[in-house]
Amino acid sequence: MDATNIAAQVTELSYALDTFYFLVCGALVMWMAAGFTMLESGLVRAKNTAEILTKNVGLYSIACIMYMLVGYSIMYPGDFEGGIFQSLSTIGSGLLGSDDNNAATVMAGDAYYSNLSDFFFQVVFVATAMSIVSGAVAERMKLWSFFMFAVVLTGFIYPVQGFWKWGSGWLNTGGFLDFAGSGVVHMCGAAAALAGVLLLGARKGKYGPGGQVNAIPGANLPLAAIGTLILWLGWFGFNGGSQLQVTGVDNANAVALIFVNTNMAAAGGLVFALLLSRFWFGKADLTMALNGALAGLVAITAEPLTPSPFAATLIGAVGGLLVVASIVTLDKLKIDDPVGAISVHGVVGIWGLLAVCFTNEDASLLWQLIGIVSIFAWVFVTSLVVWFVLKKTVGIRVSEEEEYEGVDLGECGLEAYPEFTSAE
Repeated sequence: MDATNIAAQVTELSYALDTFYFLVCGALVMWMAAGFTMLESGLVRAKNTAEILTKNVGLYSIACIMYMLVGYSIMYPGDFEGGIFQSLSTIGSGLLGSDDNNAATVMAGDAYYSNLSDFFFQVVFVATAMSIVSGAVAERMKLWSFFMFAVVLTGFIYPVQGFWKWGSGWLNTGGFLDFAGSGVVHMCGAAAALAGVLLLGARKGKYGPGGQVNAIPGANLPLAAIGTLILWLGWFGFNGGSQLQVTGVDNANAVALIFVNTNMAAAGGLVFALLLSRFWFGKADLTMALNGALAGLVAITAEPLTPSPFAATLIGAVGGLLVVASIVTLDKLKIDDPVGAISVHGVVGIWGLLAVCFTNEDASLLWQLIGIVSIFAWVFVTSLVVWFVLKKTVGIRVSEEEEYEGVDLGECGLEAYPEFTSAE
């Protein structure tokens, strides 16, 4: 066998392995949808569980369809670098067919993977961003208004700012760094959630006179804990898959480091959130610990490759401290977020983007700040407009009676935990 044939076989093997790795990582990220579903349903009251389950399975499906129809072509328009908005001719060309299942070049090298494996990996990221919104607006939002917003966010708002970084837009050419999406995915989802929460208002009974904050416990903390662990597992695909390749010594070593750093950041976030809650509240607060783990994961997502495992643990630890402080602060500001999503994905997402400067010598603090401000401003303002239009047309909040009885009955016509069943 001559050298040419050997090289061709090696290339085909690399193509197969990298495509398979991409698909498996995408499947792990898709499994994060189950994590978000369990976490959110565990942290809301029993009377609102069926509705939040419906939101999560619905938003995932909407994200897949909208990203196929328009989102992918907006975010990855091809030979169009450095701009703010793409050529209108590229929008709407994202409807995928069998002819799209070709070889996509990895960066400027000679390695390849299937183009559709890239689409699959990207579409589950879009759904992740929308899942962040679901928990923040829980227990008082109309189901179909939420789905309408999901159409706009996943089809248009998310892809535009995604293009700025990952589609070779102006943030990418300027020097903004975001390896796997602390800003593009997590802060994006949090900004959209914040806009919705501000227009939606707090749940009835959450805040009393004189700054009083009333705790509204979730119905199923075991489910919330399982959801967090599923998200932790899925994050290995989220960050590990963002390396894009696994073949070759350098890529294999990079993936191993990314997995270790992702895991250590989560551990650091959980332990330090637990310690702070013990010091602050006098008790080991499970919900703060769970959010601490997620905060560590969000914090390391912007750059999981350049830190050492010890540095990754510290980055996650700071995220764990920040999320506890942020949840308490937002409650004082009467910004009602039942699951802490805005704090976990927004506040800590910003920290993750800034933390890049401590471990990556190519990072520019100026460009990290520009990226933070531009992504947040774009998503928050456009989301606020969409939420406002929905509020003035179809409405976004259920009635007081429906909120009191639970949105399960009003929006879904069934209960997740029926105490009694009848048979005729």
